[in-house]
Amino acid sequence: MKSILTAGDARLFGRREILRALGASATSLAAFPGFRARAADTDSLPMQFYKSLTEEQRARICLPVDDPKRQFVSNWWYICPEERLHTFYTDEQRDLVQQIFDSLHHPDYREKMNWQVEKDLMGKIKNTPSVGFFGTPDDPDFEFLYTGHHVTRRCNAHTDEGLGFGGAPIFYGNFAKGFHESKDHEGNPFWYQGLAFTEFVHSLDGKQQEKILVGREPRRERPAEVIAKRKTDLPGLCGADLSPDQQAKFLETMRLMLACFRADDVAATMKSIEDRKLVERLFISCYGGPYDIGNDRVWDTWQIEGPEMVWYFRGVPHIHGYFHLAAA
Repeated sequence: MKSILTAGDARLFGRREILRALGASATSLAAFPGFRARAADTDSLPMQFYKSLTEEQRARICLPVDDPKRQFVSNWWYICPEERLHTFYTDEQRDLVQQIFDSLHHPDYREKMNWQVEKDLMGKIKNTPSVGFFGTPDDPDFEFLYTGHHVTRRCNAHTDEGLGFGGAPIFYGNFAKGFHESKDHEGNPFWYQGLAFTEFVHSLDGKQQEKILVGREPRRERPAEVIAKRKTDLPGLCGADLSPDQQAKFLETMRLMLACFRADDVAATMKSIEDRKLVERLFISCYGGPYDIGNDRVWDTWQIEGPEMVWYFRGVPHIHGYFHLAAA
């Protein structure tokens, strides 16, 4: 299957053309009822997509189950850079990818998540996402991956039930009204996380708030460094120093911050955190100065990290979020 991408694809495209490239019509995106449109089939949506692939397509987008790219994440990358949604797939296949993407998010957030992907194409069809698989249906951890600008999502391909994020990182982000966002991040679908985190910090006592605000730089935002799980030199306030009520509030805050993802994935992730008693090994930190837009102590930049988990949120100049929970 030959790619039809040309130099002309760098020009700005209209919204309708972009939506078609993503597999959604201009009318269906705003009120997307198509999730599980093929529910009569017994296969999961990712498995339906896999079975629809030609031999050539499978050879080009199905990577080994232990491929190093499985643990890679960045704010802008493509799992299969030469095989994009607008050039390499049929309309039916693009529709299945759209259904998979929608299924990975809570119904209340699906329209916002689709808007983010569309917005961050920046009007250029050449920026359309790329998808792929790790492994084959014979592998229990057969995985579907969706990548692009400000988006990395993944799921076990065997089921439409959310099992968490498979021990590998996801990414979310956006610049809504400009590359440099204001302190209120107007229109950014992920700023609700910054507000929820801030509400938790403000619930702490004065000494705890002093400890959570650290006077060092946040992680450097390089793919390997931003998700590296540290065992030592962890900044901020340790979860072990929270009271039982504060630990419960911290868990609920993390649950609220994951709300944009499908409920099954949130439940599986939070169960893993609770069952493994990670809260007492997590350190919570936020960052002032240039990392607090407006110096208003509404925290634009924060980290939750420990030996088994990293959650990095950077709101300067716009929002980048990384979540990486090691497999149990």
